[in-house]
Amino acid sequence: MICCLNPKCLQPQNSDDAQVCASCGLPLKPLLRGRYRPLQPIGQGGFGRTYLAVDEDRLGSRCVLKQFSPQVQGTKSLEKAIQLFNQEAVRLDELGEHSQIPRLLAYFESDNYLYLVQQFIEGPSLLQEMKQQGPFNERQLRDVLSDVLPILRFIHSRQVIHRDITPTNILRRQQDGRLVLIDFGVAKQLNDISGDVAGTRIGTEGYAPMEQFRSGRAYPASDLYSLGATCLHLLTGIRPDQLYDPLNGRWFWREHLEAKGTLVSDQLAHILDMMLKDLVAERYQSADEVMRDLNADYFIPTVHATPAKLPSRPPEPHPSMRQSPSAPPQAAATPRPTAAAQAVKPRVSHPPTSAPPTSRPPLVPRIAVASKTGWRCMHVLHEHASWVTSVALNSQNNIVVSSSLDDTIKVWNLQKGELLFNLTGHSRDVNTIALSPDGKNLFSGSDDCTIRVWYVPTGAPLRTLTGHARDVNAVAVSADGRILISGGEDRTIRLWQVANGALLKTLPGVLSMIKAIAASPDGRTFASGGMDNKVRLWSLQTGEQLKVLAGHVGAVNAVAYSPDSQILASGSRDKTIKLWNVQTGELICNLTDHTRDVNALAFSPDGKHLFSGSTDTHIKLWNVATGAVMDTLDGHADSVNAIALSSHGRILASGSSDNTVRIWQI
Repeated sequence: MICCLNPKCLQPQNSDDAQVCASCGLPLKPLLRGRYRPLQPIGQGGFGRTYLAVDEDRLGSRCVLKQFSPQVQGTKSLEKAIQLFNQEAVRLDELGEHSQIPRLLAYFESDNYLYLVQQFIEGPSLLQEMKQQGPFNERQLRDVLSDVLPILRFIHSRQVIHRDITPTNILRRQQDGRLVLIDFGVAKQLNDISGDVAGTRIGTEGYAPMEQFRSGRAYPASDLYSLGATCLHLLTGIRPDQLYDPLNGRWFWREHLEAKGTLVSDQLAHILDMMLKDLVAERYQSADEVMRDLNADYFIPTVHATPAKLPSRPPEPHPSMRQSPSAPPQAAATPRPTAAAQAVKPRVSHPPTSAPPTSRPPLVPRIAVASKTGWRCMHVLHEHASWVTSVALNSQNNIVVSSSLDDTIKVWNLQKGELLFNLTGHSRDVNTIALSPDGKNLFSGSDDCTIRVWYVPTGAPLRTLTGHARDVNAVAVSADGRILISGGEDRTIRLWQVANGALLKTLPGVLSMIKAIAASPDGRTFASGGMDNKVRLWSLQTGEQLKVLAGHVGAVNAVAYSPDSQILASGSRDKTIKLWNVQTGELICNLTDHTRDVNALAFSPDGKHLFSGSTDTHIKLWNVATGAVMDTLDGHADSVNAIALSSHGRILASGSSDNTVRIWQI
């Protein structure tokens, strides 16, 4: 079918051989920019139509095509509409590095229309989910908050306010179940918002706070209000504006739930109430504050002071929060108090001054102390400008290597924590790295669909391997250093000869994107994990698929072999780690203690212990024989995406979405 791009056409679908539209009579254009083929309209608003399309240059992958044809009157209204459409493209371009925000693919003009092409997110909105399955329970609502709050932390750290968070603008991505925040059409830079024309209505009625409708101003706390209103809708099944008593200025959502026999914990009730305060100063001021209360094992509620008049300068800190001039900044997460400390009165977070701050301080990693088993953070490496995606180390050569969404790879001195080389060459995010056994060659995979090979002693690029059609997510090197294994979003696994970069084999037939690869220490097999929730074992010699290990109920993010190649560990978005018998494929045990996705795994050299890194910010040390947690390493302020252990097992490197690498030593 050919889709007519006339926004006023009532029946835009036409046969493949049509030259003009049978409905409106205008000429048809099968391809935009020679590559984007519109399939069908999927939405229409005041600014134009949105189409489902395919990108013929990317293997026919689906995308969203937004056409700009505003139905407005007057020059000023048109200029405002153009400004909003342009700024959506700018915001998507700035924020698309986050995996839960649609990526901008193109922005262009054709036949006097503006077009924005963005990543297609397949899956229902939270509103559709609620209508199909009924109101959310507390566990489901906590999962929503746990998934969306880190997205808000990310966009707010970039000084962007979304301004239109609703159940319709949060989608559950079908391929992995993650929530995705869409529609940045009215998002704005924080320092630009004060310039909005007074009285401009921004946002969706019922979800937007008073400051957006009264003055067009918005702050991070404004997005938190909208998220709180979204939660009320999901929890009750009723629009939030029907749960507010304007005469008395109070919410009665709890009474509504109690009448239905539904109860929520005091902790969640307090969190929602704090998000939904009328006054900006009384709400949570950051996503971090909400996450801290949400994840607290003990509950000391956040209380914001409510002065009769906001002070003209920042108030003095609460005595318990004062620091000496030489003291480090307060940690991003409150450490677990002692029994005596739990008796103190609730933590007080003071309101902003009359002009809420136009900048947000960067995430501050938690202060690390020696763990129960003696692990201590020795260095925090700060040079990356975005999330650290992968780490590798070689203790014999005294190096640790890290990759990042800032498109770079950095090589560091392991003992001193000094930066040795900054490797640039990839044009997009670097997702994965692996060192050869001798530590001299480095392999990196990127969203630019290439693998690059580097000579570590000098930082010189050796060659570029091409062949993957989409992002390269995982690389691993065989135990003898002769074969490189790679996998990615094109659903293929490729085997390469390290010596000359020649492609040895392409293994098709994997039905999902590859997220993780590990090579066995005995050189016989390798394992892959991906979006189909399964672990697959392959012969390294023949490329034959040997076993499929099923049991996870979420995407497999990490795989690791024990040193004797007899046990395979897999970590998943389902928050669990599974240990498998490599010979039989049987499940040995299930490790559960993380509260978010498990992203990284590493066995100790003797195979008795397993390290894991998670989105819950923790690194855990497990006893493989008993499945018990022996220790938890705290320090990162955001998701732990990667870990690597030295050959002697006494040094650990970890990489995080707080943009840092940490070096731990026992």
